Amino acid sequence: MGYRSTSVKSKWVKTKWLLKKANIRKYVPHTLLFNRSNLSSMLSQYSTVFFKPTGGTGGFNINRIKKLEKGYQIQHNAKKNRYATVKALHGQLKKRASGQSYLLQKGIQLAAVKGRPFDIRVMVQKSNGGVWKSTAIFTKIGVSGKVATNYHQGGELGYFRQTLSKAGFSKNTIDRKENELKNLGKSVGQLFDKHSSGFRELGLDVALDKKGNVWILEVNTRPQFYPLKQMKDKSMYRSIMAYAKQYGRKK
Repeated sequence: MGYRSTSVKSKWVKTKWLLKKANIRKYVPHTLLFNRSNLSSMLSQYSTVFFKPTGGTGGFNINRIKKLEKGYQIQHNAKKNRYATVKALHGQLKKRASGQSYLLQKGIQLAAVKGRPFDIRVMVQKSNGGVWKSTAIFTKIGVSGKVATNYHQGGELGYFRQTLSKAGFSKNTIDRKENELKNLGKSVGQLFDKHSSGFRELGLDVALDKKGNVWILEVNTRPQFYPLKQMKDKSMYRSIMAYAKQYGRKK
């Protein structure tokens, strides 16, 4: 890490920043810190809730909690376990958290391509002139049956317009979503600047639900670029790197 860009690990801190701004708040799925009463309250409202470490990265240790007709199911990667009561579920989650802070987040039903759920990464970078720009938007297509779509979890990268088109969205909707995401990226960059100095790059993890609504799942302050090198079309990688050179990032 030889370049200069501020990093914030806590997902809870970043979520609170997003919730303070009215035009961004509507993009944030309901999120609470993990404890017994928050767990009960989330499960009374939603059929699926995600349980994720406040400081985790790369999609590791994300668990999906599903309400069943009787009891609850926890899924981590492809492994599923059932618990009869909220009490038993809470006990198990507490064990998995092993003293670390975790968040509960309303589960978004991701749009899918041929049964494979995908989410979207919006890369946002700041020029030396201090202007935030969304420099790349691509999709991460998950493996069906797994919880996270991350590259580390066997997911593969896709081109934004192509993925959405395969998922059945019209050209008109795709144009609108692309604009919405570019503007959202810029707004989040400007918002983060108000809370701390020194940010030069952000990676927004965004979910698109089946209706086409946009949700911010997470904002990464240390986004990975190398997966983009694997794509046939290198133009996205090149434009990101052109920006990155301004603040001394080499790869």
